[in-house]
Order: sequence, then structure tokens, then C-alpha cells
Amino acid sequence: MTATSTGTEKLPFPGLRSGVELVPTSDQPQTGKEYTSDQEVRWCPGCGDYAVLKAVQGFLPELGLRRENIVFVSGIGCSSRFPYYLDTYGMHSIHGRAPSIATGIATAREDLSVWVVTGDGDALSIGGNHLIHALRRNVNMTILLFNNRIYGLTKGQYSPTSEAGKITKSTPMGSLDHPFNPVSLALGAEGSFVARTIDSDRKHLTAVLSAAAAHRGTSFVEIYQNCPIFNDGAFDAIKNNDTKADAIIPLVHGEPIRFGVEGSKGLIRDSETGGVKVVEVADVGADSILVHNAYNPDPTTAFAISRLTDSGYLNQSPIGIFRQVERPTYDDGARAQIATARDAAPGDPTDRLAALIGGGDTWTVV
Repeated sequence: MTATSTGTEKLPFPGLRSGVELVPTSDQPQTGKEYTSDQEVRWCPGCGDYAVLKAVQGFLPELGLRRENIVFVSGIGCSSRFPYYLDTYGMHSIHGRAPSIATGIATAREDLSVWVVTGDGDALSIGGNHLIHALRRNVNMTILLFNNRIYGLTKGQYSPTSEAGKITKSTPMGSLDHPFNPVSLALGAEGSFVARTIDSDRKHLTAVLSAAAAHRGTSFVEIYQNCPIFNDGAFDAIKNNDTKADAIIPLVHGEPIRFGVEGSKGLIRDSETGGVKVVEVADVGADSILVHNAYNPDPTTAFAISRLTDSGYLNQSPIGIFRQVERPTYDDGARAQIATARDAAPGDPTDRLAALIGGGDTWTVV
């Protein structure tokens, strides 16, 4: 492990900044057990949340941070029980408002690794506005959105990601709503890191979490998560060994986007729509297949790829990191402004306050 940070050495994860206390080299390496709280995990048997929790507990030691320098903020829903089960700091906050609370934490405390755990209902319904502005501002936090395409905690109503025609307790004749595509939404909000992974693929999930934690800015990770009680089998196509080769479109930076048995299918530009489309590689040639560029500052292609999710291609989903670019972060900018204001008015705090109050337009009321 790396020694306690002095603010000058290279941190193990670029997403972290000076002031973060690292685990001293004299300490024994951390394990997932140290990040496991004494609380009873209370999700339904078979819930995909268990797999995500185990992956996160196993991944957090790789950060090399002290547990008191990690905070998880959640909203309301099944996924939002997450902070109880981790032996870190955490907050079970307000419905849909976790990104806003996390923004305050990240801005006030540069030394913390800030995580948000939310669900498709919590983040995309009442919390939709808070989510898009966190992404737009590029606050230094990692957002994990568990998407099971149903309201699980309130017992099976349709959610903002439920497919049109979905029959649930609140839509007995089928949902009339057009669903959100969370990745498309994040890209449209100018998210600087946008990815999708699967609860049951431990290796891929851990790799995406590692990249998300390393990113400076808002990292958005959609996690396909099965709800065995109210929406069982929603992601069978991408989990079943007989079908997942044709259902998963893997995105790996710098590699041609190919999938299917022995890579028989791929993506090319669609000259008619300006987007992308699925083709047989044998029909167009391997050189025509689109090469994935997650670092492209223009999100147009990443957005086009995201539209393949259940949109004209039955049970197919791109999986991986769609976009990973660098741009200024909100919290860094806010701290820089505070430092500038402080330097511009040195001396007694009362003098600085008076300078602040009288620094703009003022009026004398008589």
C-alpha cells in the first residue's frame, strides 16, 4: 500500500486528490471483510444487489484508502440500503436527492472518495433533475445506478426504464410510457464517464468500477440488476450462455466493435440515419467495422451506440465504457474560487466579510 499522502506523490487512483489519507505501508493489506458492516443484509433471495455489494466490498480495498475517507450516499429504494452494509461512512438520504447531497460533500471535502448508489426509480423519476445536473457539472463522484426496470421496494410498479406495454400492478393494461435509456440520458447531459455493466459479471463489473473510481469528475455506471420477485428474467438474453454472445455488444476502447459467435456481427456507420447499425462482418469486411473510441471528446458516436439498447435490436445491449473524457470539475472550480476570494482579501475575517458584502452593487436605504 502507499504511504499517507503528502499531496505530492502520485496517488493510486487519479480520481483522488491531495489530502486523501492512504493506508500506511506498515498496515496489513485491506480485505473485503473490513468493508463489511455488522448489519444483516436484507434483500430478497436471489436479488442482484447481493452480487453488486460483494463486488464493491471486494473492490474497495484496491483504492488503498482509509475507510473514513470513503462515503456512500443513497436515496430511497432497495439499492439505497447499500450504505448500511458497508463499513465506511454513509448516508441514507432523501428520495432522488442523493447526487445533490453528494455534491455538497464532494465540494466541501476534497479528501473524500464520494459514491452515490441509486436505482432506476430513485434516479430517473423524482431524482431526474438532480442526476442530470450532477452529470452536467461534472462533480467528482461515482454514481452507481442499479437498473432492474421495476419499482421493487414498493412492490412492482412500472419504473422510468420499464418497456412500453409492461404489465405491472400500476399498469394492468400495459405501460403507455416510453422508457428512459439511462446511458443515452447520461451522454446527453454531457457525462464525462459513462458505462454499463451487469450484476452477475463480477470481472467486468470490477473492471468498470476501477475505471470509474480512477476518473476525475462524475462517473456514471448503469448496472443491469435482476429483480427475481417483481421483474425476474428482464436480462435473461444477456445472461444466458446460449444467447449472450448475440445479445452483448462489448465495448473495448481501441478495438473493433464485434460480437456474436466468433465475432460474426459488428457495428458500422449507418449512412441513412447518421447513427450505427448491426451487420454481418462477412457482408461488409472486417475493415469496415467501427473501432470504439471512448476518449472521443464528441459524444455523438457513443450516443448512437447507446441507442442500440432494445431499440430495433431485440434483447441486445452494448456493455462497457461508452465515454471517458477529461473536463473541468465543479468542485475543483468552486474551491479555486474560494481560494481566489480569500487571497484577494487578506487579513482579518471581518474585513474579508465586509469586502464580500460590499463588493457588488450596493444601495443606501434612507
